[in-house]
Amino acid sequence: MLELLQQLHWGVLFQIILIDILLGGDNALVIALACRNLDPKKRRAGIFWGTFAAVALRIALVFFALSLLATPFLKIVGAVLLLWIGVSLLLPGEAGENNLKAKGTLLGAIKTILIADFVMSLDNVIAIAGIAYGTEHQLLYVVFGLLLSVPIIIWGSTLILKILDRFPIVVMLGAGLLGWIAGGMLVTDSFIVAHYGEVARSTQLGVEVACALIVMVFGRWFAKRRENKTKVVKS
Repeated sequence: MLELLQQLHWGVLFQIILIDILLGGDNALVIALACRNLDPKKRRAGIFWGTFAAVALRIALVFFALSLLATPFLKIVGAVLLLWIGVSLLLPGEAGENNLKAKGTLLGAIKTILIADFVMSLDNVIAIAGIAYGTEHQLLYVVFGLLLSVPIIIWGSTLILKILDRFPIVVMLGAGLLGWIAGGMLVTDSFIVAHYGEVARSTQLGVEVACALIVMVFGRWFAKRRENKTKVVKS
């Protein structure tokens, strides 16, 4: 065991830790947003199963993520899903009976987390696999990165949930962040790059901002409409 520790490349481990901290926040945000309408006991279960789903997906994706990312339109489809999830997460729990939150049920929250995690875990897995590729113990590095993401996601989602409870405006900003991520995925899809080349950073930034605004504006608009319909029905 001691010999194995001496052979490990600590620079690689440090890079993996940084990637987990930076990219694991996306998963934590989705889990927090999806679980915010659950009662305290269900929240804990949602965080646990959401984290379990995120890590399980990464383990499955690590074996074929490189070929997946090269598939045309995959990122475009993923971006559309993220836009939909972002808008859906802004809908009120009472009125949003047909949205992803499924009236605040644990199953509905887990379904939301599964879809979003699948879309967003690709970049995380690719980053970790890319750093570990070619090293003597690359499988060990990948496993380490996946296991490290567990406490980061659990702690992160718990912290974000507390922030959401105190500052509801963060829900809007969180949904906008999902739109931002979707915008970045749209312009980096392999089909777009193959036919139009890599887009300029300014263009990508513009698309990211536009998608974030789309999620926040349409999410707020749909939420208002459903709230008004609920008031009419109750009156």
